[in-house]
Amino acid sequence: MIVLKTPSEIERMRSASRIVAEILEVLRSEVKPGVATIELDKRAEAEAKKRKARPAFKGYSGFPYSLCCSLNDQVVHGMPSTRVLVEGDIVSLDFGVVYDGYYGDAAITVPVSTVSPQAERLMRVTEESLYRAIGSASSSNRLSDISHAVQSYVEQCGYSVVREFVGHGIGKMLHESPQVPNFGEPGRGVKLKPGMVLAIEPMINEKGHDVKVLSDGWTAVTCDGGLSAHFEHTVAITDHGPEILSKL
Repeated sequence: MIVLKTPSEIERMRSASRIVAEILEVLRSEVKPGVATIELDKRAEAEAKKRKARPAFKGYSGFPYSLCCSLNDQVVHGMPSTRVLVEGDIVSLDFGVVYDGYYGDAAITVPVSTVSPQAERLMRVTEESLYRAIGSASSSNRLSDISHAVQSYVEQCGYSVVREFVGHGIGKMLHESPQVPNFGEPGRGVKLKPGMVLAIEPMINEKGHDVKVLSDGWTAVTCDGGLSAHFEHTVAITDHGPEILSKL
C-alpha cells in the first residue's frame, strides 16, 4: 500500500531530509586522502546526534553502522572500516536519519582529491540521471517514467543500470511502497499522485550491470570490477511538480 503524506507530514520529512543534506555536506568536506572510512561513519553519527536525529541505518536489519560507505567498485551498502582513502578513489556516501517520527534519505558520490576522467564522467552522468528522474516525477506521469528517465540517459552514455537494488517510498518507515527501479519502459506502474514521497536513487556501473554481495552479507560490488556511482534524493510529488526535500 502506498501511503500519501499530508502537507504537514511532508514538512516534517523536509526537516529530516534537510538534516541528511547538511550532514552529507559535512562528510563531503571530510573526504580526503588519509581519512579512514570509519571516521566518516563516526562523524555522521555525531552530526546526527548534534541535531537530535537518529541515524536511520544503524541496526536496520542488523546493519552495524550509521553510514553506508561504498568505495570504487562497491555499489551500495559498503561497510565503514579502517581502510584509508587514497587519491583517485571515489566514495559513495549513503545516509539517512529519523527526526520527529519521519525518515530522510540521500546519497552522494565524492571524488578523493583528483580522480580519473573516467571516474569524473561516471559521477557526472549518474548525478544527471538523478535529476532527469526527478524531472519525470510529476503527477501527470507514471512510476516507470522515473525509471525510464534514468535508464535511457545512462545507457546512451555507455553505462549500465543496477537491477538488484532500487529506490523506494519513504515516510514513517525507511522503506515503503512503491519500489522505484532505475530501469523499465515508460508509461507503466502506478500513477504518480501528490502526497507520494520517493527516495529516487540511481546506482550506475561503469561496465556491466551485474553485482554480487560479499561475504559480510551487505557490501554489493560490481562483478567485473568496474566503478560504480550512486546519487539519491528524497522527493515529494506535489500539485506543482516534484520537490526535492533533501537539499540545502
